[in-house]
Parts: sequence; C-alpha cells; structure tokens
Amino acid sequence: MKMNYFVFGTNNMQQGVNFYDQLFAGQGINKVHDEGRMTLWVGDGFMFALAEPFDGNEATVGNGTMLGINLKSAAEVDEIHAKAISLGGVSEGAPEVRSGRYSAYFRDLDGNKLCIYE
Repeated sequence: MKMNYFVFGTNNMQQGVNFYDQLFAGQGINKVHDEGRMTLWVGDGFMFALAEPFDGNEATVGNGTMLGINLKSAAEVDEIHAKAISLGGVSEGAPEVRSGRYSAYFRDLDGNKLCIYE
C-alpha cells in the first residue's frame, strides 16, 4: 500500500498557495492544478493539496493530525524549517535529532502541522 495524496484545509487560499509555492520552490514539486476550491502540487511520489472545505464550513486543524515529509539531508531540514518560519509559519520544534532522525516541526498559516525529517 502506498499513500496517494494529502490535503490540508485552508481558510485563505491565496495566502496558503503563496506559502506552499515558496516552501516547495526548488524541491522538484510543481503546482499542477490551481482553480476553484483546490490547489494541487505534485513531485516524484508526492501529491499535496490545499482545499477550501467542500461543505462550506470553516477549515479547522485536526487535533493530532500531522503531515510528515522526508527530505534528503539535515541541511535541507534546516533550510525548509527556516523558510517556513520566515514565511509566517510557527515553529513546533527546532531542528534536532529525535528518535534517531534529524527532524523539525512547524505549522502553516492555517495552523496545520508538518514534520520534516531526513
């Protein structure tokens, strides 16, 4: 079994798209769909989307929900974590070794939590 894609809800599509466009820049991840209530980025074995909730209600953060992204190196973890914070994200854990993996945590502009690790 292989995960196909992951979607985060957003309450401000333009702001969210700008955040992820900049976060994914230079990572081989390209925006392939950007219309209506969903924007989709695709890379090698990677699909991620932002969506305005279909039911029309406000997007909320899942309690305990987190997206993990595997990166190539500790330097890349440092770079992406710093970039996320500079774009307005909030650190949930600075880069360091945890459970034998170099990792860092942050929340995007809607409060969705991501873990990046090598």
